[in-house]
Amino acid sequence: MTSSREFRSQEIYVNMGPQHPSTHGVLRLMLRTDGEIVSDVAPMIGYLHRCAEKYGESGTYQMMIPYTDRMDYLAGMNCNWAYCLAVEKLGNVVVPERAEYIRILVGELNRIASHLIAFGTYGLDLGAFTPFFYALDEREKILDLFEMVCGARLTYSYFRIGGVAADLPEGWVKRCHEFVDFFRKRIDEFNELLTYNYIFIRRTANIGVIPANMAVDYGCTGPVLRGSGVRRDTRVDEPYGLYPRLRFHIPIGMGEKGSVGDCWDRYMVRIREMEQSCDIIKQVLKSMPEKGDVRAKVPKAFKPPKGEVYVRSESSKGELGFYIISDGTERPYRVKARSPSLSNLCVLPAISDGMMIADLVATLGSLDIVMGEIDR
Repeated sequence: MTSSREFRSQEIYVNMGPQHPSTHGVLRLMLRTDGEIVSDVAPMIGYLHRCAEKYGESGTYQMMIPYTDRMDYLAGMNCNWAYCLAVEKLGNVVVPERAEYIRILVGELNRIASHLIAFGTYGLDLGAFTPFFYALDEREKILDLFEMVCGARLTYSYFRIGGVAADLPEGWVKRCHEFVDFFRKRIDEFNELLTYNYIFIRRTANIGVIPANMAVDYGCTGPVLRGSGVRRDTRVDEPYGLYPRLRFHIPIGMGEKGSVGDCWDRYMVRIREMEQSCDIIKQVLKSMPEKGDVRAKVPKAFKPPKGEVYVRSESSKGELGFYIISDGTERPYRVKARSPSLSNLCVLPAISDGMMIADLVATLGSLDIVMGEIDR
């Protein structure tokens, strides 16, 4: 006589992080799972909170710039720029033309450097080790250029209210030309190595789909929003600096390998954005005046008039904005940052129901979040 045994499943809670290597920073995800199937995700943030905004309110306007480097530490130039834009609008500061061109150069180079980390680490998340070395190799060349202009390779503090800290050193433009010409061809190798790899496509196509209306409702911006097919870019929609003089295309997700808004689309938007950044840099190098001031004359005891301002910019992760209130003194009364990574992370629970754990890792990686920007 044979006996039958009844097997039953049971939901359990699993902590992913805060030290898990696939959580892209000090992030904790509380998962509710039934075997390998995820039914709920609760992101737990705050492990990197450093009171950056309160530091901004306790020092002068210029003293906040180094703290912006520590927000999105993979795109410090873009964070510097966003903050300076807000202060300059608040104080009616006019930036010299050459400084505006230099800002675009370093900003787009930093966008490429940030996307290279997204490309390389995403391959690691899914088991592909080689792309990470390719990404770091090219990123090092950008960091060499940054080291030439400001002496730093991660936290730059290169921007100043009214311009930049110093002009481009001798030989910098030539090296930048060489990098862009070589890197544009290098992207084709990235595509052969990872983008069109059969296993990579199976791991990312039709996974983590974010419909356009959901992306808008959750406040997603940057490659996450554009990956869902929404052609929204602050550089075009609310242009700043000298971007109106430049011509470039805004890549969006088109569902080429699966559904519009899946992990592959978000990944591919970043690959194509690197191509567009190369085109922007070449335009700037061609049209930038050879000489000129790189910083407006701003008094050391800078006191913008009373008022408030909110300025948004297009960082590598999405729309980075700063809200500042001035009470007429040397110190801002209120500083508040709008983090694109926070909004992009908030959509994760809405799309994770029914995923396998491995697909959740792929989806989280496709959002390309940075915890320093979320926690501040």
